[in-house]
Amino acid sequence: MLGKTASGLYWMFRQLERSENTARLLEAGFRMALTRQASGQAEWASVVRTASCDDGFRERHDTYEAGRVIDFLLRDAGNPVSVLSVFQQARNNARMVRPALTREVWESTNESWLLLKDLLAKPVSQSELPNVLATIRQRSAMVRGAWHGTALRNDIYSFARLGTRIERADNTARILDVKYYVLLPSAASIGSSLDNVQWESILRSASAARAFNWLHGGETTPYKIADFLIFNPQMPRSLVFCARDDLQALEDLAAMYGHRPESADRAKAILDDLDGQDIDAIFKSGLHEFLSEFLRANNALGSQIETDYRFNA
Repeated sequence: MLGKTASGLYWMFRQLERSENTARLLEAGFRMALTRQASGQAEWASVVRTASCDDGFRERHDTYEAGRVIDFLLRDAGNPVSVLSVFQQARNNARMVRPALTREVWESTNESWLLLKDLLAKPVSQSELPNVLATIRQRSAMVRGAWHGTALRNDIYSFARLGTRIERADNTARILDVKYYVLLPSAASIGSSLDNVQWESILRSASAARAFNWLHGGETTPYKIADFLIFNPQMPRSLVFCARDDLQALEDLAAMYGHRPESADRAKAILDDLDGQDIDAIFKSGLHEFLSEFLRANNALGSQIETDYRFNA
């Protein structure tokens, strides 16, 4: 496969996942802001920082007022990671690699882009926000469902799979980090009703509340929730699940192409590191430090995939 085609597939699915994840981050900020009696600007500021666009936001705005953050992350054309921007990029990549896509995937992507462009044509109020975020998640899931239902399990599928999992792992790590390191107001709040509400919000934002309750009967403690989102091998947004799927996709590509790239070794190292840890040790050494190192390794893996498969050739 040409590097340009591999790149288009990989980034199309990273961008689709990113649009959904930005919606999830906004939902987390919205829910957590509701737990505050004050304006909730600290929560909205942390969401902007977690989305890695704080500098761009501060160039335009001097306060983290809810409406400004929502507009910036949903529909600001000058923000390259706004939902509108990344979905447009996903659609452009889909058009570039259209011969590699099934008709169902292309049509679902194009229809979703047209719907979201209309939905986000004007500012979204806080009262409208939950329904808008639900629509964004549904449209991303629709494209992904068409892909899983119609795509051959070949190299095309593997590159799309890698884009999805690397972006998803990045989001799970960031949303855990923003809760533990930024949003919790003080050490005195740990274990309080406010703390528990915020952790429950993380589960809902990762579409993991029902699955977590099946396993733990609703006992929402920071240890159990972090353990679930990091180590549960059956949870499709956990770090372990994504790392294993990354490694399998790269092993599949190695078998198809007859060459094992460096990115496969990096993926195995990430998985080995996760398999060698437990949640007690992570909390003792620092959840933030652990997540920061995971994000660094995950980003390095993405860069190595681009190098190994000559995305820029």
